[in-house]
Amino acid sequence: MKTLAIINPRSGGGKTGRDAESIATRLAEVTGPLSVALTSGPMDAARLTSHALREGYERVVAVGGDGTINEVVNGFFANGQPINPEAEFALLNLGTGGDFRKTFDIDAGFDASLERIAEGRIRRIDVGRLSFVTEDGKTGNRHFANIASFGMSGHVVDRVNRATLTKRLMGQFAYTWVSLTSLFSYKAKPVRLKIDNVFDEVVSLSTCAVCNGQFFGGGMRVAPDASPDDGLLDVVIMSDAPKGSVLKSLNDIKTGNHVKNPSVKVFRGKTVIATPVEATAGAPVFIEADGEAPGRLPAMFDVLPKALKFRA
Repeated sequence: MKTLAIINPRSGGGKTGRDAESIATRLAEVTGPLSVALTSGPMDAARLTSHALREGYERVVAVGGDGTINEVVNGFFANGQPINPEAEFALLNLGTGGDFRKTFDIDAGFDASLERIAEGRIRRIDVGRLSFVTEDGKTGNRHFANIASFGMSGHVVDRVNRATLTKRLMGQFAYTWVSLTSLFSYKAKPVRLKIDNVFDEVVSLSTCAVCNGQFFGGGMRVAPDASPDDGLLDVVIMSDAPKGSVLKSLNDIKTGNHVKNPSVKVFRGKTVIATPVEATAGAPVFIEADGEAPGRLPAMFDVLPKALKFRA
């Protein structure tokens, strides 16, 4: 298979970059002849993937964290359609997060990911797609392999990604710390949510997660029943709740038991439309997609069923 490894040298606090040569050597032992490209900036992995697929590469391996995975998956698509539907996606998850891999029971660390590339089966998985408002007020488009969400979660990711040094030094703890502080500072926003023809209401929400996978935010099992190949998105709506109640439920979110809470609603659908109401004017509702911060509401989310061949 003609294979390209796209390595994010900044992932894992820079360790991935320092170990890039040995990573490529060990990966080539599994894949055979291997080309390697290192990213140098935002969305570079998407551009490299897109170019490689058009040049005839049959497999692209994302080497990095959830953000690298997101960018590589975006590179598999152009104008909402796969560039090569038979091309294969694989991963070496070496970043500080690792939420995407958890849905597929891939253990942390280089060896576990390498074993899946060597022995894993091909699984056609769904891919989420969203349109949103960019920072400069234009319409943006993005795909997500795992979870896109908005509200406090988007606020947290925006803060963490802006604090580059903090993220590099503290890794997953940065998400936990910013999440805890945001519990006391974030004010719920009224948003009109429409999910297919099963739900259409204005909700004062803390966070709404539109899920292809199960985990986000550094190991929180926000959508315990989500399946990445069922052609549907699990929509988890967490309404505004007293701060004390939210603190008590943090452990429940890690295990998935939070879905039993009366302030949490779960739906399944193919299309989600989220529109902030007038009361949110001047206070944007930020979106995160696989740990990246692309923009803000209003937004539309939908699903591309079995659009990606993933070696899992």
